[in-house]
Amino acid sequence: MSTGDSDQPNPFKGTPFEQLFGALGGAFGGPGGGQAFFQQLQSLMQPHDGPLNWQAAGDIARQAVAQEPDPFPTSRESDRVADAVQLADHWLDTATAFPSGVTTTAAWSRAEWLVETQPVWKVLVEPIAATSVAGVGNALPEEMRATAGPILGILGQAVGAMMASQVGQGLGALAGEVLTASDVGLPLGAPGKAALVLTNVRAFAEGLGVSEEDVVLYLALREAAHQRLFANVSWLRDYLIGAVTDYARGLELNASQIQERMQEQLRGIDPSNLESMQSLLEGGLFDPPKTPAQEAALSRLEIALALVEGWVDEVVGQATAQRMPTAAQLREAVRRRRAAGGPAEQTFAALVGLELRPRRLRDASTLWGGLRARSGEEARDGVWMHPDLLPTAADLDDPLSFRAEATAPEELSAEDFDAELRKLLDGPAGPTDGDDSPAGDEPTA
Repeated sequence: MSTGDSDQPNPFKGTPFEQLFGALGGAFGGPGGGQAFFQQLQSLMQPHDGPLNWQAAGDIARQAVAQEPDPFPTSRESDRVADAVQLADHWLDTATAFPSGVTTTAAWSRAEWLVETQPVWKVLVEPIAATSVAGVGNALPEEMRATAGPILGILGQAVGAMMASQVGQGLGALAGEVLTASDVGLPLGAPGKAALVLTNVRAFAEGLGVSEEDVVLYLALREAAHQRLFANVSWLRDYLIGAVTDYARGLELNASQIQERMQEQLRGIDPSNLESMQSLLEGGLFDPPKTPAQEAALSRLEIALALVEGWVDEVVGQATAQRMPTAAQLREAVRRRRAAGGPAEQTFAALVGLELRPRRLRDASTLWGGLRARSGEEARDGVWMHPDLLPTAADLDDPLSFRAEATAPEELSAEDFDAELRKLLDGPAGPTDGDDSPAGDEPTA
């Protein structure tokens, strides 16, 4: 059925897609700009599994990375990273009772970061992409879906192709900025693999007035701290990724909203230009107002990311306080970088509607530091035993009041200890609910 044939009824007449297919002209059988548009999409619309063509997205990301030199790290550079992570883990042993979570180390090029992190990006992005692609058809009135079926299939592929292109561009830009495997706060690499992207590390070190060796060590400390937290808090990885997928499940496309946005955004769109058509996505065409459930998921993710980054910031600060004179300067540089974000993070936020950078890192770091000062490292790290124990947004509003009543346990004499032990042994048998704190030696001061 041709939308450009006046003798045939337009199945999209009176729907949000009428103006779109009017702009595309005779894309489905007649002459017009739409034909050129779909010719550009052809390479992205090859058969593939899932809602996105990840092969095409990966190719686009690698092309973006190849615009600048991206040397593969040498064996000497890999050894340098391994030595820095080993020293970092030794220092962190004095700052937290969580044992090391590092099993392997690596020095990555930007291209290697793309390959190593793609499995997790698939988990994060595909639910959102699938909902957006399916939502194109769901936005139509039910009585129109049958006659519009063939064209809807092509439109769904086109939307998926544009999203694959956008994902590739976003990941390519991120690859040019990330410093470590855990730099965005999410566990993107393989569990236990501590990695630094050395080309980006060198670029970050420029202009700081700090030796590159100190920069490498400081970032190794942060990476090793991330690995400890995710290795010892078994629920945290699924909790963060679950917040993203919960957001995707709540995504709903509303026909009237899409129609209104199309009318605004199709002005000046050149259907023969793929980049021009991508502006439909960049402009928020398929980014409807968030539902209460989505807002809750995003809030949960934002707070959790801030708590993760704040814990890492606080623990690394504690580990370096008496050992690394440049740590305070590097800490502030990292904080400012994370707070400001960059073009790559903004691109990805526009695509999936998610902010990758924590807005409240300083508040979270203050909260963890205050709790440690009052109650010790064990109490601070014990908050991670269960997600229900995590601080809330209200706690971050007043971080020094979080568990303000908590104080460090008093030292017991030998007689008092024996008395308390007898009470415990004479009490009811059975384990205490929720006692799944990590094993390990008592933390040192």
